Amino acid sequence: MTTHKHPTELSLHLLRLVSPSQPVGGFSYSRGLEWVVHTGTVRNEQTASAWILGLLEHSYATLDGALFWRMMHALQAGSRQLFLDANAWLAASRESRELELEDLRMSESLLHLLAELGVGCARDYCDRRLTYPAAFAVAANHWNIPPADALRGLMWTVVEGQVAAAIRLVPLGHTAGQRILIDSTSTIERAFRRAATLTDDEIGNLAPAMAMASAWHESQYSRLFRS
Repeated sequence: MTTHKHPTELSLHLLRLVSPSQPVGGFSYSRGLEWVVHTGTVRNEQTASAWILGLLEHSYATLDGALFWRMMHALQAGSRQLFLDANAWLAASRESRELELEDLRMSESLLHLLAELGVGCARDYCDRRLTYPAAFAVAANHWNIPPADALRGLMWTVVEGQVAAAIRLVPLGHTAGQRILIDSTSTIERAFRRAATLTDDEIGNLAPAMAMASAWHESQYSRLFRS
């Protein structure tokens, strides 16, 4: 028997999932941003915005976003195998050890949290090496959040996390951070539409600067973040 939830309730579940208070450890990762700040590539509001929003639209959307879209639809259709296939594709595409560990640790945290909250389906995946977008998809599907809203929400968490890191690292003022978040709304919408319409042959990630920054960050002398 399907339980139909009020749209407001679904929206509130999504707000909770994307909240920075979600105890998954996202605050401890910079996805290579710490290295590019160290080198001076990102040094102010303009360069921080270009880095964060550029990666979202031209890298995250074409890999994580497109595969998350497939994961959500696979879960809705009850196809566990298609869901796991998309997750395996995404996991195999991580470009550095730090990015892979970030993905696994955040996913483990979210799945264990969901299990403790009584989300039974999460227990089915606790012994799997899920990516964070896959774990997010499990949560969103459990609370009947539509795929389009879930994907926009996932993209928002990426931008918000990167802006929070930039505020500490560049450093940026909080007002500058808010300007980037406001500007991100149109970028997120473009990124969403691109991710939702890519064919399998078009899925892929080409972000050599982020990959190298993440790899070099592993041996950075002094750092605040784990990636």
